[in-house]
Amino acid sequence: MNVSSFLSVAACLIFLGESAPGADLRNQFIGFTNFSTLEKTPGTNSGETILTSPEITAHLTWDELVVSWNAEMPDGAYIKVEAQAIYDEKATKYYTMGLWSADPTRHPRESVPHQKDEQGDVSTDTLILKQPCERLQVRLTLGGDSENKPKLKLLGLALTDSKSNSSALEPHKAAWGKTIPVPERSQMAYPNGGVLCSPTTVSMLLSYWSKTLQQPNLDCDVPEVAKGVFDEKWKGAGNWPFNMAYAGAFPGMRAYVSRFSDVSELEDWIAAGLPVGLSLDYDRLRGKGPGPNGHLVVCVGFTQDGDVILNDPGTSKNVRKIFPRKSLIYAWAYSRNTVYLIYPDTATIPMDRFGHWSLGQ
Repeated sequence: MNVSSFLSVAACLIFLGESAPGADLRNQFIGFTNFSTLEKTPGTNSGETILTSPEITAHLTWDELVVSWNAEMPDGAYIKVEAQAIYDEKATKYYTMGLWSADPTRHPRESVPHQKDEQGDVSTDTLILKQPCERLQVRLTLGGDSENKPKLKLLGLALTDSKSNSSALEPHKAAWGKTIPVPERSQMAYPNGGVLCSPTTVSMLLSYWSKTLQQPNLDCDVPEVAKGVFDEKWKGAGNWPFNMAYAGAFPGMRAYVSRFSDVSELEDWIAAGLPVGLSLDYDRLRGKGPGPNGHLVVCVGFTQDGDVILNDPGTSKNVRKIFPRKSLIYAWAYSRNTVYLIYPDTATIPMDRFGHWSLGQ
């Protein structure tokens, strides 16, 4: 494979520096699929290519970053994803956001613990800075055997100012009374099911698209997904970007982590017929306390009164449940409104009012 066939940032340079119309100052998503202007240099090991982005300026001061990536991964291929914050005085070190591999018996597929220094730390999949900043750079190391190198499809940066608050938006009532027929699956049907909420959520979303697109290869059972996203260092299957890298590796599919600022944006997706994975606190959702008790679910719709309809994998039966709107807001805030966006690249996604999910060209 010619390296130039999968490099890119091209038209995204303009996109990266722009604020979306009506952009808020709590979250920003920077996503791109064109990588031609990334600086390309040889890696340390034979056959490696390092791609370094230009300096990226966000429209907010951010102190949290989650990086997503989608790539076709032949046997023997691997990716190292890194990011650094850039201040006026100096840049931080490059923090490792993840090591991703087609075959973890040959190359690591894991998060990297113990990166804490005086400027920040990586908590499994999230870079957390001690002091906010506006600028950053990302660096990808792509490697593999001979022609078996990754083919990068998508890179996404979810930036958050954890100290900022945004005002509530008007509900998008076109989503009220609508339910998307996402297949129901319970994590409790499997051994060690209590820790399988994330792969079960991904399994449900992929199964929905399998039926919608009539592509049986997308219908992946929960143990298959769990094996494909397992983070050896974290000892679990809940690493957000790993789950998205798994789903986004399928031909024609996109998958990335973002953060919304309000339920109204979630309603935008339901109104468009697109289900969304949500990371939230399970105790808060069920009115059992403040948590923390992290959990993943699929938002499939809203009632006529605006309460949320979820496929909740954390139950043995009756996976589809209705929860009060205020409980969703309280529970979802635990993850800073983190979402899994999984959809085919042919889908028409909602208008991005606040810069939380659009991809560059």
